[in-house]
Amino acid sequence: MHLYRTHNCGEISENDENSEVKISGWVHRKRDHGSLLFVDLRDHFGLTQCVVDSSDKVFTLVESLRNESVVTITGVVKKRSKETINKNLKTGQIEVSIEDIIIQSESDTLPLQVNSDEDAGEETRLRYRYLDLRRTRPHKNIILRSQIIQSIRNRMVEQGFTEFQTPILTASSPEGARDFLVPARLHPGKFYALPQAPQQFKQLVMMSGFDKYFQIAPCFRDEDSRADRSPGEFYQLDLEMSFVEQGDVFAAVEPVIKGIFEQFSGKKIDPIFTHISYADSILKYGNDKPDLRIPIEISDVTDIFRGSDFTIFAKNIENGAVVRAIPGPKCGSRAVADRMNSWAQSEGAPGLGYIIYSSEEAKGPVAKALGQDKSNLIKSKLNLNDGDAVFFACASEKDASALAGRARVRIGTEQNLIDKSIFKFCWIVDFPMFEKDEITGKIEFSHNPFSMPQGGMEALNTQDPLEIKAWQYDLVCNGIELSSGAIRNHLPEVMYRAFDIAGYGPQVVEEKFPAMINAFKFGAPPHGGIAPGIDRIVMLIADEPNIREVILFPMNGKAEDLMMSAPSSVEDKQLNELHIRKASIHSKNWQKDTTQ
Repeated sequence: MHLYRTHNCGEISENDENSEVKISGWVHRKRDHGSLLFVDLRDHFGLTQCVVDSSDKVFTLVESLRNESVVTITGVVKKRSKETINKNLKTGQIEVSIEDIIIQSESDTLPLQVNSDEDAGEETRLRYRYLDLRRTRPHKNIILRSQIIQSIRNRMVEQGFTEFQTPILTASSPEGARDFLVPARLHPGKFYALPQAPQQFKQLVMMSGFDKYFQIAPCFRDEDSRADRSPGEFYQLDLEMSFVEQGDVFAAVEPVIKGIFEQFSGKKIDPIFTHISYADSILKYGNDKPDLRIPIEISDVTDIFRGSDFTIFAKNIENGAVVRAIPGPKCGSRAVADRMNSWAQSEGAPGLGYIIYSSEEAKGPVAKALGQDKSNLIKSKLNLNDGDAVFFACASEKDASALAGRARVRIGTEQNLIDKSIFKFCWIVDFPMFEKDEITGKIEFSHNPFSMPQGGMEALNTQDPLEIKAWQYDLVCNGIELSSGAIRNHLPEVMYRAFDIAGYGPQVVEEKFPAMINAFKFGAPPHGGIAPGIDRIVMLIADEPNIREVILFPMNGKAEDLMMSAPSSVEDKQLNELHIRKASIHSKNWQKDTTQ
């Protein structure tokens, strides 16, 4: 007989009745019924009920076991009586009568209960993550993650993609986020950077003559934590294709995304991946990652308020403000209106104007000043009914859109308008190539500096930079951005010109992106790609509110690994080897830096 097990804890059945078996695992729970002691033994595969009589020689030993101790049990399989069958358990038809038990490892007092769904608090869960992962839900999430990644790999290979691995130690480059730097021992004063994404490498793969590349790529960005963003590192399905247009990328990605959501989720999947321009998304939904489950569209009503008797809005419009109207289905009460107004103030806005519609007339201060005709015009424009309301955000275009977008989500949530049984996808397309910094007035890349502008070199030379659209796109699901991608620029003259518009001369391009610009000069194919986030996909499918729930060993919101005590101090010897001198935290320079 095997030293540890003949069966796992999830496979013994009625067919094994009267057989001698050996199983190993963790003591999940004990139940003392006087003359009988029941032990639920758990391993990766499931749970098996074991039983020992008080007269048995091993009874005292079993009785002394703490939960989560690791034991090996030898015993005989018995069928349970009809009234004791557990239909919720794979092994619920049987139990193992204990004949012998060996303690492989004893457990100390537990800092959290493994056999309970009770929340032990994030700090405790992360500090003792190996215990947390023994619990049913976290364990299932990590298995689900593995299964999803394997399915993705299979689907990509079936489409003719080849998996490659790109470097982890690379050069620092200005790609949008803050780099993690690694000192180079052999090159004093110089640093490697961990890749924010394999962006340059995957484009260089296309320039190396390969046709379709993918990898499950680790990415590293020194940025703050959010519910849908893990600090430090994350994984993405990175892919790139040669000789493709935007539609070809969509056609490659959609079956993969749709397929894994259908395979691993019990929710409905909307088969239509709606295409929405960036401009329309900002106007209708207030952001570039709209939740299409909310049946509300924002409208521009600036012209209706222009020169009106509602002087607050009219004067703001004269100074360049716009007015966004947010429909409020079933929000036609003063209580709801006041609540929305208070919420807007908590968001830093002066408030939200509103009109309440009834069978009698439009009500509220806005309606009184605007007049019934214009109030009813808004009602008609937004397809509102009696018992509904409309809310108004008046500010700069950027601020009004953002507030309206948040109000849309709030109304959808409070009024239970969100269908939580479905996944709805959309492509956000036609992103602006450039944007203007509101403080400095400087023209900057708005999305990805390596994207091909729509219209190519001619657009860069003849159009207002703020009017130029790029072949850039995002994939969004239920209000969460899953992926960003683009058809890439592959021409050196376009790259030089695009960076010139953003204020970077040729020397900067050649210094920061030497491999890319040089490769362009030796025959680069038109190419494009995208990179869906693995962590976010799993989070959505697992129906988890926080991305940390689907990561094996996550950091906390402060980018700390409580389990491994990282980041940590290092010895002076190690710093000396790296030619790094430790600065005093009490220095004037440090104090100055930290107060900026």
